[in-house]
Amino acid sequence: MSRLAYQYVVLRCVPRVDREEFVNVGVVLYCQSADFLQASWHVDRDRLLALHPRLDVDQVCDALGFVEAVCTGEPRGGAASGHAAGQRFGFLKAPKSTVVQPGPVHGGLTTDPARQLEHLRQALVG
Repeated sequence: MSRLAYQYVVLRCVPRVDREEFVNVGVVLYCQSADFLQASWHVDRDRLLALHPRLDVDQVCDALGFVEAVCTGEPRGGAASGHAAGQRFGFLKAPKSTVVQPGPVHGGLTTDPARQLEHLRQALVG
C-alpha cells in the first residue's frame, strides 16, 4: 500500500488565556493526495469546567462544529468553506480565537487518513 503524507493540528480549548492552561479538544487532518480534510473532536465538560467553572462549553462545541463545517465545505462554515481543501486547512491552522486555538502543525505518513485521524484524536484528545 502507498503511504500518503498528511498534516494535522490539535485543537485546544484555552478557557482563560491569562492562565495559559488548555485542554486538547480536537484534531484536524489534511491529506492533499487523498483530497481529505476532516476534523474529529471530543469535549470533556468536566475537565474544561475544572479550569474555568463559568466557561460556556456549548459555545466551545459550536466553535468545533464550525471547524467541521469548514472541513466539509458546508455553508455554515462561512466564506472559508467555498475554497479548496488546502486553503480551508490553511484557514483552520491559523489562530483565530482566544478560546479554541490550533496548536502547531505536525505531519506524518499513513495509508488511511480517516483511520489516522481517529487514532490521533484518541491518542491526543481522549
